[in-house]
Amino acid sequence: MDALDLARWQFGVTTVYHFLFVPLTIGLGVFVAGLQTAWHRTGKEHYLRLTKFFGKLFLINFAMGVVTGIVQEFQFGMNWSEYSTFVGDVFGAPLAMEALLAFFMESTFLGLWIFGWDRLPKKVHLACIWAAAIGSNVSAYFILAANAWMKHPVGYEVVDGKARMTDLWAVLTNSTALAQVPHVIGAAFVVAGGFVLAVSGYWLLRTRAGMWRGAARGALIMTAIAGAVVAGTGDTSAKLMYEQQPMKLASAEGLERDTAGAAFSVAPGIEIPAVLSFLATNDAGATVQGTEDLQRRFEQEFGPGDYRPNQPVVFWSFRVMIGFGMATVGLSVLGLWLTRRKRDMPRWLARAFLLALPLPLAAVIAGWLLSEIGRQPWTVAGELLTAASVSPGVSLAEVATSLTVFTLLYGALAVAEVVLLARHVRGGAEEEQPPSDATEQLEPSLMY
Repeated sequence: MDALDLARWQFGVTTVYHFLFVPLTIGLGVFVAGLQTAWHRTGKEHYLRLTKFFGKLFLINFAMGVVTGIVQEFQFGMNWSEYSTFVGDVFGAPLAMEALLAFFMESTFLGLWIFGWDRLPKKVHLACIWAAAIGSNVSAYFILAANAWMKHPVGYEVVDGKARMTDLWAVLTNSTALAQVPHVIGAAFVVAGGFVLAVSGYWLLRTRAGMWRGAARGALIMTAIAGAVVAGTGDTSAKLMYEQQPMKLASAEGLERDTAGAAFSVAPGIEIPAVLSFLATNDAGATVQGTEDLQRRFEQEFGPGDYRPNQPVVFWSFRVMIGFGMATVGLSVLGLWLTRRKRDMPRWLARAFLLALPLPLAAVIAGWLLSEIGRQPWTVAGELLTAASVSPGVSLAEVATSLTVFTLLYGALAVAEVVLLARHVRGGAEEEQPPSDATEQLEPSLMY
């Protein structure tokens, strides 16, 4: 093992950990804004209690996301200076826009929302949480646009061994970004929906108060709609992968040779004929390139080397992403059906929502692994190899030290996050609840 291997491990560990908070922040912010809007329009106090309850969970998660995200910026200079030198002119632009526009908007209005209760007019205070939620989504757009450029570089030229931007609009409207942004944001809403369902399920097992059923119904609707968005944009992403990242597609399917009418592999030994070709091209008889044939072509184009990613990781990440994501969305659709027409939520379903909390989180992490490991051995596809991106002169001991420090730090933060969230969830909204008879009276108004 050398410094490159540890640097990749370090970036992978810190990014995966950070990405646990990002999707929840994106989706939960909009959910909280929706609850406050319902309170503003109806004046019903149960919406206010839910707004404050889930708002606190949102703030805990947001704070952890900011802390863990800062480390990402340092790593570009610490371990990946050659990468930073090559892509800085292109990669820096969307990241600067994210920090100066989106994150500034998000953090400023979130601060106004936190301290504006009973100080700002209700409409202004409501606008603040919506501005913060929109800022989170705009922030995701800029970051994902920068990431998409690494997979499908456009709007640039290489001058003196460095990428120079020639068209900012091309970078921001990259076809890969336009497919990736709604796919990731849709997945974020699935994660947030799964989280709200787990919390609501916990409380529905303890009390039949209508406010928790209402929160669960809102999360069920959000998750089902987001799941449809994820499925649709996933289909678009697969077609772009066929055109732009054929090695990733072949690795995700375990396809070794160019194949006409390629089958979709559900698992090793279980295949559905011609489905992969149809998903990739809308033509069941189309030829999909295989890893071994692509390896030969890439050697001819780029020179000697292994251009195949870690195929077992890519293969199984793809299936975990799809399987766990479909399970979450499927459970939500089932929940919508079982709670239709003001029906109570079965206790077994509430328990299932609680137990299913890890599924959407595992799905988005698997999706990230598929996206980033599938691009290897490139940091910038066709332009810069990962082996050429690492900082020169950084020793194995130095990377090992920073990896150890970051791992211990993130472990402590993980404990703090879980303790804070669990403590707040267990506390519920009891301090803001009316007497039990009034709570029961709220139930009909929460039936969707």
